[in-house]
Amino acid sequence: MDVARSILLFALAALAEIGGAWLVWQGVREHRGLLWIAAGIMALGAYGFVATFQPDPNFGRILAAYGGIFVAGSLAWGMAVDGFRPDRWDLIGAGLCLLGVAVIMYAPRT
Repeated sequence: MDVARSILLFALAALAEIGGAWLVWQGVREHRGLLWIAAGIMALGAYGFVATFQPDPNFGRILAAYGGIFVAGSLAWGMAVDGFRPDRWDLIGAGLCLLGVAVIMYAPRT
């Protein structure tokens, strides 16, 4: 159950952080305005809270593992929202990052 909860929290964190950064990007670079920027800032703030609900108590471990989620999630966001098509190196790199997440977060500890 803790692994499923952790994965769900990582997904929510990625949605909040990547979505928030995308909203700020749209507001500034695509000239969509202050409401987009404000929504992005709120989403980025929500990201900061989501990580605190991870079952593991170690901040460094959570943020290190989340880095891999961020890499893969950013590519997925780009594909779903912006029509980005990753090449094989993007996919290999994201896969390696997700492997790192699995090792950091879910390897047996003694």
